[in-house]
Amino acid sequence: MVGVSERDRGRRRDGVSRRTFVKAVGASGTAAGLAGCTSQGKPADPNTIKFAADSDAADAQGEINDALHNAGLSEDIHVEVLAGSSNTDVRQSQYQRWLSANLEEPDMLLMDSGWALTFIARRQVLNLSENLPQDLVKKVENDYFQASVQTAKSTSGDLYGVPLFPDFPTMQYRKDLVKEAGYKPDEENWGTESISWKKFSEVTDKVKKQNDMQYGFTFQADIYEGLSCCDFNEFMTSWGGAYFGSHDNLFGPIGKRPVTVAEEPVIKSIKMIRTFIHGSSAPGTLQGYKGGISPTAVLSWSEETSRAPFTNGHAVMHRNWPYSIVINGADDVFGKDLGVMPIPYGVKPGQAKYKGTGGPAAALGGWHVTVNPNSPKRETVFEVIRAMMQPSFKLKLFEVIGWLPPEPELLKSKKAKEVPVIGRYVDELRVAGQNAVPRPVTAVWPQESGKIAQQVHAAYANEASPESAMSTLKSQLTEIENYNK
Repeated sequence: MVGVSERDRGRRRDGVSRRTFVKAVGASGTAAGLAGCTSQGKPADPNTIKFAADSDAADAQGEINDALHNAGLSEDIHVEVLAGSSNTDVRQSQYQRWLSANLEEPDMLLMDSGWALTFIARRQVLNLSENLPQDLVKKVENDYFQASVQTAKSTSGDLYGVPLFPDFPTMQYRKDLVKEAGYKPDEENWGTESISWKKFSEVTDKVKKQNDMQYGFTFQADIYEGLSCCDFNEFMTSWGGAYFGSHDNLFGPIGKRPVTVAEEPVIKSIKMIRTFIHGSSAPGTLQGYKGGISPTAVLSWSEETSRAPFTNGHAVMHRNWPYSIVINGADDVFGKDLGVMPIPYGVKPGQAKYKGTGGPAAALGGWHVTVNPNSPKRETVFEVIRAMMQPSFKLKLFEVIGWLPPEPELLKSKKAKEVPVIGRYVDELRVAGQNAVPRPVTAVWPQESGKIAQQVHAAYANEASPESAMSTLKSQLTEIENYNK
């Protein structure tokens, strides 16, 4: 998620699947949402719950309401989905304005797990441990992905959000073209074991040239939350690198954990991406890897802009979140010719210095349902949340939008495998989930994330050497950590 983002994480669908992407929907959706929240002096309908989410959810509003009613929600209650911006940072700012103004609407807000903590720390969303029926609180705490639940809790352990879906990115690829090039992804278990980055570069280069394709590998490297939380985090971790050493330090203590971004595994991950973008003959690149397989355009791409070339048949490999599997695996796009595997690796876990690093890494994203504490419709909101927590509702979201169920057991279920399109890739997604890497969400992460995105982007763009950029970043992160300890 989240990413977030984590993810341009509004995640709209241009020209594919069941929905039509209208470029203006993000801006108009946000405006409509704001207008709806002010209510323009009209009394609020007590049976209409306004839910600030994204354009994917807004496009599926009818299906969402049907699924809620099928899950036990009273037919008298209707959820109106407000389409927010496709950019996670813009959504965060919009929510901040609404909640700071003490508006009664929206009643519910879909928050990125990467920044929900900032609202929780300021107590701007409702404490669910104190207000939500206890059977629901216990279900979240006992049955949901624990890494997701951690990002929905306060430092005192109270629950402030209900994870709606976790996000585990994967590497999507043209399995048909890869097989034609002589590779055997099924026999070699790419789907569950992945491949090394070195082999990845060779496969991508060969298939790209053999089919005269415009791009090899598309991903997200714009200066935004998605770079620091996700793409860079994955590339770095897959090489054995880390922000703060062992993953035991991900959530603190602030100012008392080592800053390790200038170490060799991190530098190697940056050199690899520079090789992919600028070619192996450029300075600060990695020898032995095929270069020039990614366009410089990735430096301005987020989720949707990087997806379009792949969906349109112009790329071999594409890193993205599960929502895009629903799009790319549809019969009118690639169908079963879409291959999915975990993110490739630079070193294996046993070769890595820090706990939690090495091997195929997947950034843990996802979004949480939170409640506006100023809403006068709390009891109705709780009824909606209860319906959202039913297995049938989660599986419908999995089918319609590609949002993964927030419970590991549900993802393993026979019903999940029977979901059209994305159900084919449940095993691959489960492996990604087993290798999920949370971003280091603490009170200072919003400050650190911006610095990370800026310096990593500069290194990727060849505006600074990998060593110089990471030395600067180490100093910046150390200063933030020490100031806030």
